[in-house]
Amino acid sequence: MPSSTGYMVVAIAAAVALFFGIWWMLVSGGDEAPWIPAGLAASVVLLVALSAREVIMRRAWTRYLLEQGIQNHSHRSAAEGSSSSRKSHSSSLLSAALRTIQKQSSEADSANSSPEAHLEVFHLCQDYLANTNEALHMDNLPAEKRIAIRSGQQRVRALEKHHLLTWARDSSRSLTHEAQQRARTSDKIETANRALHCLDFALKVYPEEPELNASKLAIREFIASVKVAHWVELAERSAFKGHYRRAIERYKDALFYLNRETVKDEVRTAGAEGINREISLLEGRLKAANKERQRTRSNEE
Repeated sequence: MPSSTGYMVVAIAAAVALFFGIWWMLVSGGDEAPWIPAGLAASVVLLVALSAREVIMRRAWTRYLLEQGIQNHSHRSAAEGSSSSRKSHSSSLLSAALRTIQKQSSEADSANSSPEAHLEVFHLCQDYLANTNEALHMDNLPAEKRIAIRSGQQRVRALEKHHLLTWARDSSRSLTHEAQQRARTSDKIETANRALHCLDFALKVYPEEPELNASKLAIREFIASVKVAHWVELAERSAFKGHYRRAIERYKDALFYLNRETVKDEVRTAGAEGINREISLLEGRLKAANKERQRTRSNEE
């Protein structure tokens, strides 16, 4: 198990160092109350460190229970002939691990939990299922024990799916909302791609899940709209400045992304019609400008 004392010493030392570092910078800058922001920053560091330790310790303890359950079961079966003591010991450890998962599942489902809490429970469920599968491969496992393990696996599989889907849904929604608030096009696309990575991770486990596929399609359409809107905006700027040829090229870039990216057919058709209409207008202006230029040259000659 991790050393709690060493971890807390390092966390406190980091918080103290941060406190004095910020306090010194604010004092040098002439701040009247430098200890307030320095104390807040140090407190945040300690809170984050304590929260991280709590998550790590819970997961380590659950894994410890699972691993001990399998190891003790195999060691006792090789060294002793008492099947009743093996069964009771392994059952208690597996039951304790299952109770831990159910407890963390309830905490993850609470209103104030973060998406990462659901991902943590998903990983615990995977550990539980992997270890219980090892137990089921033992030849001398009693029939009633196999039934109990399979019953626990059914409950854990349901929790595994629930928490993975919840994590993917909440994380992708949060990242998509963050992408919509970004100012730069590259930041919008990068953040939306992070949302896609969350959905792709869940789709590797549940590839046929309709909610995941629908969310992925919606995010890809958002990315397409961002790219198209970017090139349309550049085209409009060029047209406003009278650079019609450049504006036409940028409208064509917008058409390229509209046809290449994943969007609904009706959206693609409507968008292409609007862009082609603007291209036609600009081509007319470009021809008129060229004629006017030629007329001016003729008059000068």
